[in-house]
Amino acid sequence: MTIALLFGVHAHQPVGNFDEVIAEAHVRCYGKFLRVMQHYPDFRFTVHISGWLLGQLQHRYPDDMALLSRMTARGQVEWFGSGDTEPVLAMIPERDRISQINGLSDRIQRMVGQRPKGAWLTERVWESSVVGSLARTGIRFVAVDDYHFLCAGTDPAELDSFHSTEDNGATVDLFPISEQLRYRLPFSPAAEAVRYIEELDERGQRAAIYFDDIEKFGIWPETYDWVYERGWLTQFVEGVLASPRIRTMSFTQYHADNATRGIVYLPTTSYIEMNEWTLPAPAARDYASLVQSQKDAGLFEKHKAYLRGGIWRNFLSRYPESNWMHKRMLALSARYAGLPQGQQTPELLELLHRTQANDAYWHGLFGGLYLPHLRRAIWNNIIAMEAHLHSLAAPLPIETIDLDLDGRTEIFMRNPLLLAAVREDGDACAIEFSSFALKHNFGDTLRRYVEGYHDKLNQAAQSHAAEGGIASPHERIAFLQAITPADATSDTRPRGIGVDTWVDEAGAAHAVADYSLLDAGAGGARFAATVDCGHVEKCISLHGAALKLHYRTEGVGGRWEVCINLAMPSCDGPAGRYVAADGSVPGGFGQPLSLDALASITLEDAVLGGTLKLSAEPPAQLRAKAHQTVSQSEAGFEKIMQAVEITLSWPADAAAQANKFTVSLEAGVLSPSPNTDQ
Repeated sequence: MTIALLFGVHAHQPVGNFDEVIAEAHVRCYGKFLRVMQHYPDFRFTVHISGWLLGQLQHRYPDDMALLSRMTARGQVEWFGSGDTEPVLAMIPERDRISQINGLSDRIQRMVGQRPKGAWLTERVWESSVVGSLARTGIRFVAVDDYHFLCAGTDPAELDSFHSTEDNGATVDLFPISEQLRYRLPFSPAAEAVRYIEELDERGQRAAIYFDDIEKFGIWPETYDWVYERGWLTQFVEGVLASPRIRTMSFTQYHADNATRGIVYLPTTSYIEMNEWTLPAPAARDYASLVQSQKDAGLFEKHKAYLRGGIWRNFLSRYPESNWMHKRMLALSARYAGLPQGQQTPELLELLHRTQANDAYWHGLFGGLYLPHLRRAIWNNIIAMEAHLHSLAAPLPIETIDLDLDGRTEIFMRNPLLLAAVREDGDACAIEFSSFALKHNFGDTLRRYVEGYHDKLNQAAQSHAAEGGIASPHERIAFLQAITPADATSDTRPRGIGVDTWVDEAGAAHAVADYSLLDAGAGGARFAATVDCGHVEKCISLHGAALKLHYRTEGVGGRWEVCINLAMPSCDGPAGRYVAADGSVPGGFGQPLSLDALASITLEDAVLGGTLKLSAEPPAQLRAKAHQTVSQSEAGFEKIMQAVEITLSWPADAAAQANKFTVSLEAGVLSPSPNTDQ
């Protein structure tokens, strides 16, 4: 008797990731992995490559992709599909699931002549609603974690083969991925991993099922030396092929040769670590404490299926910035679906698909919500699609709707050049300020949140490598730069454009957060608030390529402050700088800046290819600094610049009939210059 080894690897890079990241990933992993595996045609394995990454690899590394095609033609490689831009299928409409899955299947068929029968589920997020979409696109089976089955009460002894499930009569089969194999490969010595699979055969298991990130084989910390320089991959493959107890098979062949183990209905879930990451910090701490108590009592393995944490969609309720992107994407999807068929072009559909890439919507040890360039990629496509739809049928210049379902309406303002959104939440600040020409949302920032893992900031960096192997990122604590708990202090106010503060005569600061909406029309959105014994009116409006904030105060003394958070793609890099009216450069975006009597200054960003001219009337005192957050990744803890935080302030005279202050933010295209660092 032999055991079937179903070995699958998943390769993915987020839409919009840096060129150098993809290049390094290919050198250290993708190309290296293929060039090792080509020498072992009898070792059958399965690949899933997300569509955007596959396109990048075909363009940049055609020889390696030709090699992969030859390995497919000789029967060594089987392909799995999924959504083309790697969306979490459960987070997008049914119509988009189908176009996403078909999009990647078409791409694979064009490349290698094979149409996938199996599919990879992004982040292994399972909801029963995806069954119909999978079935209608020709997908016959998917791979999910064995943990999903345990959560349904499935007997662990039956997790050695596929089961069947259905939803409203549509059916798909489910392969349970072995958690034990995921944790062993490639972190334990190759001989031990092979021996473990042989022991499964000795226990009478039908199949050993592995499907996980290929990035484990060279990109994750410590793995390149371990997998290639020290020969883990070669040793593992040769060990499997030399074993009389193990035979490698494709999922498709195994599926054809075996009957289902029976019906199963899985709960909504993802892998166990993801379920923890979805929880807000207080709940995450309680969950971690509960898990640890179970481990201390020796009961965790027995009870872990019932310690499930949250679900993936919690990220949308936990992070308003994620929820805003998601609801903007859904609205664009509905507008696209409502177009006449002749206007539903492949180019427009591609923009929609790119707005649905999963990475920038969530955060944990992985996930890219904290990475500005990944959020920016989503916004680039949202705004490009918005501009195209605007050209087909101009929407209302003023629209009031609670788009993000938070109980507070948003006022949308549009003209042919800009879109701005102001939330009616008391702060009355702009949460989106998008330029169609630049395809950029200057309001795309992220506030500081308390994260459960911030508790680790007081711990010394240390390694938890298993004896005889290397450390999994789940077990490592590393710091990429000096970080203190103070760096992770959470925000108490939103990070928007026009967050207002009154500083009284004694120097005490008071948040102005009780604005009420007076009206919204062609002149913009007008708000009013009571400040001490005085009154303030605020108007936010669009004028050509400029967003303007007008203030009128009565009976307010001290100082009036307006905080403006601006997402600039250069962040603290050399391509972003302030340019004064006289052409001088007082500094870059990552540097603190203090100016008195400022009438105007321009923010130039060569990465954006654009400028933002900030004007103040009357001239204001300006203080600017970098807004940074602290987050974790598989590489360690790091500080990331999210936005330029600019505070403008003016003296306010309580005895004056009225004080008037105006802020203008005018977007422009940056003219190429030989003196600009591109």
